[in-house]
Amino acid sequence: MKIGLLIVDMQNQFVYDGQIPFSAVTRASEYINLIADSLRASNHVVVHIRDVEEWTEETSDKFDVIPEIKVEETDLHVTKMYSNAFWYTDLEEQLKNHGVGFVIVAGFAAEYCVLFTYNGARERGFRAVILQDGILSTKSDVIPATYRDRQMISYSAVEYMAADR
Repeated sequence: MKIGLLIVDMQNQFVYDGQIPFSAVTRASEYINLIADSLRASNHVVVHIRDVEEWTEETSDKFDVIPEIKVEETDLHVTKMYSNAFWYTDLEEQLKNHGVGFVIVAGFAAEYCVLFTYNGARERGFRAVILQDGILSTKSDVIPATYRDRQMISYSAVEYMAADR
């Protein structure tokens, strides 16, 4: 079974609005990139999910993935209009077409799109976890609560699983 890393809403408009310390963005991005590189090296799937709800030609650069997140040519891309990245998108189909049965959710915002996408994955029969140290929020108390109430996974566990498959 393949693993899919879902990188949710790591976009200029959300991450660089001044509410998240740059050090937190850098730390989460480094961790996400480390996981993504490990999964790519073992032929697993990395998906960049972007919210385009208020997209216009004039604001298109705000919807780009932040430069701290590495995007490779082999990565998949999904655009969404709702908090749950599975809702009215082809994400489920893309994951199934690539043989993904286990998803790791990372990105912004822990209490909204990350959580709703995690729940959406579970509702559709995927095994889902949240990436430890790979989520962001504008509220300091949300991240510990997200980890406490959901299944999460660390780098060492991902590295083991990626190499073992």
